[in-house]
Amino acid sequence: MAKICVIGTGYVGLVTGTCFSDIGHQVTCLDIDKHRIDQLKNGVMPIYEPGLEQIVEQNVNAGRLKFTTSYPEGLQDAEFAFIAVGTPSSDDGEADMQYITMVVESIAQHLSHPIIIVNKSTVPVGTGDWVAELIVEKNGQNTPSFSVVSNPEFLREGSAINDFMQPDRVVLGSTDLEAAQQVAELYQALRAPIMITDLRTAEMIKYASNAFLAARISFINEIANICESLGADVREVARGMGMDKRIGPSFLDAGLGWGGSCFPKDVKALAYMAATRGAHPQLLQAVMDINQNQRKRAVIKLQKAMGSLEGKTVGVLGLSFKPNTDDIRDAPALDIIRMLLESGALVQAFDPQAMQASKEAIPALVLRESPYEVAKDANALLLATEWNEFKSLDFDIIKENMRGNVILDGRNIWYGQNLHEKGFTYIGMGVPSAQE
Repeated sequence: MAKICVIGTGYVGLVTGTCFSDIGHQVTCLDIDKHRIDQLKNGVMPIYEPGLEQIVEQNVNAGRLKFTTSYPEGLQDAEFAFIAVGTPSSDDGEADMQYITMVVESIAQHLSHPIIIVNKSTVPVGTGDWVAELIVEKNGQNTPSFSVVSNPEFLREGSAINDFMQPDRVVLGSTDLEAAQQVAELYQALRAPIMITDLRTAEMIKYASNAFLAARISFINEIANICESLGADVREVARGMGMDKRIGPSFLDAGLGWGGSCFPKDVKALAYMAATRGAHPQLLQAVMDINQNQRKRAVIKLQKAMGSLEGKTVGVLGLSFKPNTDDIRDAPALDIIRMLLESGALVQAFDPQAMQASKEAIPALVLRESPYEVAKDANALLLATEWNEFKSLDFDIIKENMRGNVILDGRNIWYGQNLHEKGFTYIGMGVPSAQE
């Protein structure tokens, strides 16, 4: 059993700390947000992640997991300090390091014994070296022994617990091999493949992985747009591609593109790092441009089907950037809703988890209590997020409720021919008009 302090209680920090406690380690999760820590102490989760609340409760009751706002308390006797705070994008794509800086300075201020500092946050390449330099700068000759290890996270919102417990790999980078091996031992119970490399390579693996996955999605969306013009069906194209072992089926679902807290900022940050060092990230720029264009295409499709959007009511199903999360950061639905409102449309929406945050982000958005309420008096219905509960709706009721008959399936989860037979005008993403 190791003693671990996890700094930051967002998606990465809270899941990491909770899962480490669940495999037997002693974990203190630290956050300077008193309200958030008070909520956690009372069993209230600050995020929606399936299964997380139950695991937190189990480990708090077992005495393996606790929460604090105090650095002295969190770092006391800790053998490892995991940094898991946000690195949001600035306007030019550069990662905002203010939260990392605050954490590192606080660790330096309260460092009183040897410790291994593990960077779990997604940070620019070279940050591990900078962390070490900053701690020495703050403490000078009185700096206790410490090492820095990069341990990038690969957690997907909505399946983060499973991703932690059954990882494809654990990546560790450090100039101190012994420290990296000690961090590897924390994961020993998971029986996962472990890769140990240098600091900068580990940091780069995270960016390269996310950029590649984002590129796959943008690629299939580009193919979807070509399919529409040539009369092919991107769903079948993707299925045929995915059967090739060299390609595989993952991240080949055409739709409204990617969003969330990772892909947008990580692709932008990698492009920024490349550009500022004299490289030319043309592919990364195209990946971002295609992704943004998908949102515009959805609005254009509705305009083409309905004529003017002025005064029309559009019902939107799904607001979070993906299913099984309440996260609306860079969600395609919200961009589309803003464009619809700017075009004079009225928008009403439903999401199982992301309603409140969406209303705060877009006050003009009208919230409804169910998918069927969203369809009521709507001229068109847009599926933006593929929650499971949207996959088997009763379209006879939908048809009765709607004023119009246009359905834009932004995630290609419904059968267009069936809806066509019920009297709907069905529009998919990358689906030829002959099959709509």
